Amino acid sequence: MSSVLYDIPGPRAKRRNLLVSAVFLALLGLAAWWAISVFADKGQLEWTLWEPFVTAEAWTTYLLPGLANTLKAAALSMVIALPLGAVLGIARLSDHIWVRGPATVIVEFFRAIPVLILMVFANQYFADYWSLTISTEDRPMYAVVTGLVLYNASVLAEIVRAGILSLPKGQTEAAKAIGLRKNQTMRFVLLPQAVTAMLPAIVSQLVVIVKDTALGGAMLSFTELLNSRKTLASFYGNVIPSFIVVALIFIVLNLILTTFASWLEKRLRRGKRSTGAVLGTGAVEDIAAGGGIPPGSVRGSYGDGSGGAGT
Repeated sequence: MSSVLYDIPGPRAKRRNLLVSAVFLALLGLAAWWAISVFADKGQLEWTLWEPFVTAEAWTTYLLPGLANTLKAAALSMVIALPLGAVLGIARLSDHIWVRGPATVIVEFFRAIPVLILMVFANQYFADYWSLTISTEDRPMYAVVTGLVLYNASVLAEIVRAGILSLPKGQTEAAKAIGLRKNQTMRFVLLPQAVTAMLPAIVSQLVVIVKDTALGGAMLSFTELLNSRKTLASFYGNVIPSFIVVALIFIVLNLILTTFASWLEKRLRRGKRSTGAVLGTGAVEDIAAGGGIPPGSVRGSYGDGSGGAGT
């Protein structure tokens, strides 16, 4: 028995897959036992090293303020980089060379520079030209956000461009056939469909933004989570345990982000499957004239009004 994408495994294949899974779990268990044994031999499992993490002082003084700065820098970078990347990605698809050319230069330039170098340059720029406006304490935050925005907006621009180009050409041709202009085709036809296809790649890049905030702590003394761990470890003398705790915090943050994105993607796909709605003639004419979709103009896919709802 088979499906469109793969052959459903038979009894022998199921036994083989079960055996491979058991061997993998056994090897994983051995690796975990070995790591715990090494930590125990080096004295890294002593309670005195882990005790600070069950007290309030380590969290309120070091970890939580660092986590707050990490989330603040990541959130600001996402809020700025997402729309900027979308604009640059769409601009690269423009028919006008005076729009497409500068957008291409910006994307290719900042995408080719390591994000750490962008942060260092931004920090020096703010120190030389904005020293009276931006304080020394706030400068690392500005530099980190600037570097993350410039780099990730360029990468997101390529994701947006690739997502739009991945759609069948028939979508654009159909939109032109009913009289939609190019900007209307982009807004009403291409972008809504491309968002679902782009979502996994976009989320992966957002995860990169969260992790790359640690570069600011390593190079610019930005008091984010990893840099706060350094101060905590120097006070309590628990370098390895502090690294493990901070790594777990980053894992939880990224797991929450990817879980939310998976839920959003399923919801978008389910919404597209369930509506079955089509635009009536009046709605198409109104869009072509530059307006929106009038209320009550969306009909069911069979034209009896049962498949969709007015917008």
